Amino acid sequence: MDEDKFNMSVRKYLKVVGVTSQREIENAVHEALKSGRLQGNATLQATMTLEINAVGLKHVIDGEIELGE
Repeated sequence: MDEDKFNMSVRKYLKVVGVTSQREIENAVHEALKSGRLQGNATLQATMTLEINAVGLKHVIDGEIELGE
């Protein structure tokens, strides 16, 4: 295995995951605020699951996203 190529590939994948996830969260929150389903001072519970079936990986990350105000 080429460790450098593997490392760069993982980093590239995680960058895409981070950027697209942030965009999706922001869009969903803005829509929920606009429709009144969410208040501007809410704290959102979030769960992210990373799965790679070929290696038997399932990693769950729980956290909070605070809107502030």
